[in-house]
Amino acid sequence: MLFHDLALDPRLVRSIQHLGFAKPTPIQQEAVPAAMTGKDLMVSSQTGSGKTLAYLLPMMQRLLRSRPLSKQDARALILVPTRELAHQVYAKLRLFVANTPLTSALIVGGENFNEQEKILKRQPTIIVATPGRFIDHLQHKTFFIQGLEMLILDEADRMLDLGFMPQLNEINKAADHRLRQTLMFSATLDHAEVNELAMSLLKSPHRVSVGASYQQHEDIEQRCYFADHLSHKEALLAYLLKQEQISQLIIFTATREDTDRLAKLCDSMGYPAVGLSGKLTQGQRNSVMQNFAANKYQVLVTTDVASRGLDLLQVSHVVNFDLPKHAEEYVHRIGRTGRAGAKGIAISFVGPKDWAAFCAIESFLRRPLPMHKVESLPAKFKGVDLHAPAKAVKKTKPVVKKAKAKSTNTMQKAKPAAKPNFYQAGDDGMTPVKKKIK
Repeated sequence: MLFHDLALDPRLVRSIQHLGFAKPTPIQQEAVPAAMTGKDLMVSSQTGSGKTLAYLLPMMQRLLRSRPLSKQDARALILVPTRELAHQVYAKLRLFVANTPLTSALIVGGENFNEQEKILKRQPTIIVATPGRFIDHLQHKTFFIQGLEMLILDEADRMLDLGFMPQLNEINKAADHRLRQTLMFSATLDHAEVNELAMSLLKSPHRVSVGASYQQHEDIEQRCYFADHLSHKEALLAYLLKQEQISQLIIFTATREDTDRLAKLCDSMGYPAVGLSGKLTQGQRNSVMQNFAANKYQVLVTTDVASRGLDLLQVSHVVNFDLPKHAEEYVHRIGRTGRAGAKGIAISFVGPKDWAAFCAIESFLRRPLPMHKVESLPAKFKGVDLHAPAKAVKKTKPVVKKAKAKSTNTMQKAKPAAKPNFYQAGDDGMTPVKKKIK
């Protein structure tokens, strides 16, 4: 199948050609025609499978070919879990909106609320937003969405993990009418809260699933290395930086402090690096991502802020300096490489603190991960059996003092028992005790 076979508006086809795409991915082949029939969709696919285009194309097709339900309200709303993903989706959306009468707006946290209010009063056709900031504007009555025609939830599982269920339900109630079409995209549909949300938002949804999240990504080579401690991990990282042919590298850490420290380490080795974490302002985060996307930095050190949705085609390597707490996040992290048919390498360091997470990841993927070693940097740590019974503690008998042995000398005379005293002391010496007269 080619994009020409989808009967898309010529303006969309030109935009697709400008992006350099000729053939839709499997998820696009399944989801786009189904969404164009007007059905609600529940879609799951592997990271990097092209799901952004799978909902942008049918959304744009509907908005270009049909009359709006309302002249004032936004016609389509795309909700995403993080600010970085919102910027990514918005950048791609603008390519399709260009040369059409449709307008778009980006509404995320960390940016000026009053400026966003002015943008919303211009009545944009399409809004890309994070749930928290969008609900702030909705409660402030900056605008209304009774005429909303399409509600799209990108990475619904992640939004639920971040605790956005109340906001999603409130948005659903504000645009609850029978003509609304809802598309829900999630890394997995085997998620209790995702199914609960689908029951409340979607009407008889059509399910599309292409490649389970645990299936192996053929374009990504995965390697794991045992590490004894923090210094050992840093030595392994330094070794791999010298050995690998790196185009761009993303290093994932557990803490914000490590992002700056490891960025300085990479810089000192001649690899221009920058740190990204939640402690930066939104403007700083945008600047970091724009500079990394423009290849001004070769290494990006980040927490899970950048683990989802970012489409960075030049990333050849991903390093899990610390393994994530949630097994699903591992799939999203390594999915930052090996995108759009390119090959990628994902490297993970497994220390004593990472062992429980490592076991959870193998369980989620339903297969063992390949272990490698660096001969010059051997590790003493080889993992532990989490299911092994704890070693029994030997109970020590209480120390009892031995009684002194009785003497065997039979000739020793026993002391005579004391005789009862029938006398009492008086002025005239010892006198017999007189019995009291009753």
